[in-house]
Amino acid sequence: MRPRFGKPDLTAGTSCAQARETARRLLAEQDIPPVLTDDVLTVVSELVSNAVRHAGGVTGFQITVQTGQVIVEVSDGSALQPHLRPSSPDTPGGFGWRVVKTLAPSTFVRFNRNGKTITATIPTS
Repeated sequence: MRPRFGKPDLTAGTSCAQARETARRLLAEQDIPPVLTDDVLTVVSELVSNAVRHAGGVTGFQITVQTGQVIVEVSDGSALQPHLRPSSPDTPGGFGWRVVKTLAPSTFVRFNRNGKTITATIPTS
């Protein structure tokens, strides 16, 4: 079994700032390099802000460091699948899901009776 270092779930109403601070502390404790920390914090920010903006808010947040990867899980109460929006010079935003999928190529959505959980895995090497 690989070593796991995680932070317990943050509950409903977690803000981007709270989620980033939780991630920042865990990553610092595990000596994750600054470049990788920036990528993880970007994924955290995008997933949490999308949950707040499009899904009624965060219902759970978990970050785990394992050998070779950092796993970010964000839950919300929406049953809607995230999707890529077409780029438009007239509409701001719309890049979050594309950024997440680029930085965390192994990202999947798990639906449950209370909404969904997005799990984004960022490789550390």
